[in-house]
Amino acid sequence: MSIRLVLAEDQAMVLSAFATLLSLEEDLEVVGRAADGDEALQLVAEHAPDVIVTDIEMPNRTGLDVAAGLRERGLATRVVIVTTFARSGYLRRALEAGVHGYVLKDAPVEQLAQVIRRVDRGERVIDPQLAAEAWGGTDPLTDREREVLRLVEHGHGNVTIASELHLAEGTVRNYLSTAMTKLGAPNRARAAYVAREHGWL
Repeated sequence: MSIRLVLAEDQAMVLSAFATLLSLEEDLEVVGRAADGDEALQLVAEHAPDVIVTDIEMPNRTGLDVAAGLRERGLATRVVIVTTFARSGYLRRALEAGVHGYVLKDAPVEQLAQVIRRVDRGERVIDPQLAAEAWGGTDPLTDREREVLRLVEHGHGNVTIASELHLAEGTVRNYLSTAMTKLGAPNRARAAYVAREHGWL
């Protein structure tokens, strides 16, 4: 019996390559392809696959958001993250979101296929090198500080951020000041950059 897969990846060539290579495995069947996080959740709801293989950075929802969304909805589909990011914060957040597998994109497709099989059997599979790196640093940011820095990344000013998050402008300034202090950043843009580099956004 085949393991049914949905693949989620915003780069069309990578998505096509994954679909082609994984379909060569006799026990794997690709039943859906998504180019963003919203489409990924929709395809899982439609097809109820055994496993979704997803990137982290995607439009609309990240792969971590997709994992959290599946868990909130009580869907049984297991999640494998395939990413170029080996940053310390991502794995920690992936585990918190209920991710079952976490591998790098430069791994051979045979290794990814084996991870999918193990995850389908109920195992949690994390690349050992990634696990060692991930627990080397602690995320200092609160959820609200993360929200503010994400909006900074998108070029929003304090007034827009305050409106978006339903906060007072002074409160936004306080969150930014605290985040900059925690990250040792001289300005808000640098704080957002540092947080992104560590996988904390």
